[in-house]
Amino acid sequence: MPLKSTKLHESGTENLDWYASPEGRQQTQREFERALRAGTLIHSTGSRIPRTKPDVLKKLLEQAKANATRPVSIRLSVADIERTKSIASKRGTGYQTVLKEAIRVGLNRAGT
Repeated sequence: MPLKSTKLHESGTENLDWYASPEGRQQTQREFERALRAGTLIHSTGSRIPRTKPDVLKKLLEQAKANATRPVSIRLSVADIERTKSIASKRGTGYQTVLKEAIRVGLNRAGT
């Protein structure tokens, strides 16, 4: 799949902005996964990173996905939100952090 071609400004920021956009990140992700499956991953000549085995790269990709976040919209009862904010206040963290932890714990329980 060819990379997105753009007419660059002198600074090249338009191209950089596209790769930083959700569309650019998705295309890069698809190309990486395709190369991973095909076993054709290579590094550039200027890279100091040694060639890595596909299974190691797959593990690194899974770790990156575990740490990546994506915004979602969810409806919760006002009582649950207030309870979450109360817990967060006692812990000294944000209520969204408390929600993410609760979801993670619930998913771990459901998966066992």
